[in-house]
Amino acid sequence: MDVPRPVIRAVKRITTLLLLLLLVLPCGVEGAVRVVVWDEQEPDQKPAYPDFLGNQIARYLRSKSGFDVKSVRLDDPEFGISKDTLDRCDVLIWWGHERHAEVPRSKGREIVDRILQGRLSLIALHSAHRSTPFMMAMEARAVQDARAALPEEQRSQAMVEWTGPFDRSDVKADDPLTPSFTVEKRATGTVILKIVRPKSTFPDCCSKATSGKPSQIRVLLPNHPLARGLPEQFTILHTEMYAEPFHVPPPDAVVFDEEFVDGGHFRSGLVWRIGHGQVVYFRTGHEEYDEYFQAYPLQVIENAARWLGEGKTKRSDWEP
Repeated sequence: MDVPRPVIRAVKRITTLLLLLLLVLPCGVEGAVRVVVWDEQEPDQKPAYPDFLGNQIARYLRSKSGFDVKSVRLDDPEFGISKDTLDRCDVLIWWGHERHAEVPRSKGREIVDRILQGRLSLIALHSAHRSTPFMMAMEARAVQDARAALPEEQRSQAMVEWTGPFDRSDVKADDPLTPSFTVEKRATGTVILKIVRPKSTFPDCCSKATSGKPSQIRVLLPNHPLARGLPEQFTILHTEMYAEPFHVPPPDAVVFDEEFVDGGHFRSGLVWRIGHGQVVYFRTGHEEYDEYFQAYPLQVIENAARWLGEGKTKRSDWEP
């Protein structure tokens, strides 16, 4: 039986429309790295980032193959990090500045638990060193390091006692480095790890003499995945100075070292393995300067997100 020509034409039009819809509609790509970009969306960002810093990073990653990207903000429901959002996240990129304390430790615990399980990795940018998830991740690494120093038979049974509050107070240049720990064995046989909390900060930043001036970033580990496609040294045109010492657990890799115009330096690209997941800290990203419109800082974020995301199904720990 012959099919009427109008029916054939209609079927062809419908087929063509369906094919076009498949091409243009957003959809999850099989095997894509699922990235969530979290941003405080501070108003001070607006002169440099009219659509906010986090949205700029998300837009850049969407322009690259192999990423499925969601952009969220502090003022979204559940602080932008609902259970559903975290369950659909391989790599969480975090930028915060003034409102760190508004993210409760319960939410930080949800993130750190996923890091420990290898379900999620974290990229903390610039002043996110004082964010709840980064600080709690550094606590988890401090416990991991302290347990690793014990005889194997004591590691799982040792109890942890924290010294110092979970706060965001400043440190001085001559303050003892944190974290640190001591071991106490009680008469009952119980082993106590007394751990001084990592402060997750440093003694100096924001110098007026260096504010807005360029910095030079040296690649210390050119074969590390974070350094893929980067020159041996590159310039951040306008930035804010941070000063060592950085009160964090010893990292597994120091990929970048940054030098400022006053001669100071900072370890600007750090990596820690925490449980089965990983945390990357990248210093750049001051809200007043267009650092995430510059090619090399964006390349670092792309490299980190791709490496950490692919690490969920491939070997993710780097070897020189």
